[in-house]
Amino acid sequence: MENILEIEGVSKAYGQHKALSDVTMCVRRGCLFGLLGPNGAGKTTLIRIVNQIFTADSGRILFDGSLLSAVHQSRIGYLPEERGLYRSMKVGEQALYLAGLKGLGEMEAKRALKYWFERLDIMGWWDKKVEELSKGMAQKVQFAITVLHEPELLILDEPFSGFDPVNEGVIRDELMELHRRGTTIIFSTHRMDTVEELCEDIVLIDRSKVVLSGPLGSIKKQFARKEWEIVVRASTGMDLPVVSGYECEKLGQPNGDMVVRVMDRENKGINEFLTALLATGTGQVQAVREILPAMKEIFIDVVKNQRDE
Repeated sequence: MENILEIEGVSKAYGQHKALSDVTMCVRRGCLFGLLGPNGAGKTTLIRIVNQIFTADSGRILFDGSLLSAVHQSRIGYLPEERGLYRSMKVGEQALYLAGLKGLGEMEAKRALKYWFERLDIMGWWDKKVEELSKGMAQKVQFAITVLHEPELLILDEPFSGFDPVNEGVIRDELMELHRRGTTIIFSTHRMDTVEELCEDIVLIDRSKVVLSGPLGSIKKQFARKEWEIVVRASTGMDLPVVSGYECEKLGQPNGDMVVRVMDRENKGINEFLTALLATGTGQVQAVREILPAMKEIFIDVVKNQRDE
């Protein structure tokens, strides 16, 4: 899968403050991508450079293999964390105006807006002023405006902030449909549950630098603590084998199956312990699962280690 976005050695400073330091990363076409980092790490600066709101001091950005330029703006959608609707304007009037800025003609814009407003159940707000909308309704309006020109790359900064669970589910479903149709989506978020559930690749930026990047599954394996969960069909009184280099404990016995947690202290893998367990002849192994760390744990560990260096 080729890259839709390539960022090469991008740096940006504001006076003496270094916002980005030689940032290099790639976003695969059609990927659900997580852009992560603590507050002040440089994520928003990078997003604004990709959207050509700011210019980099050095480095370059390629979009679909070509040097990023103004001609690419119509192929990118950006939903900032700070919502930017004009409160005194009517919703429909403002939506048409912003659609025009994206290069859509009036008839095309009306068709696209009708489609999205109906999907998001906000058509009844067309003639209302933005100031009359709840925060969630205003966010749904801005989401519709962000995607109506069918961008190839969609950049979302904390897209679920402020939504109730029902409307969060609506937006999440729409994003998954866009992804199914080929849209590349970048999530900039502090919500690690969103990252765990949605993202395929991630980049973690801390103190202006990339400190971790790659496929989410590979990163979780990289930080694995060599712990395993084994489900055994056995009697309650079953004795676990004692095997050098392993520690184990019984976690419980739901539905008649014993759950055993095994810690591989010498990085030998799980096969030696499984062989010893099966040799006891007192239980039947039903499942074996490596226990991988949550993304929240990895985020905290990496950032903490960076700051302890």
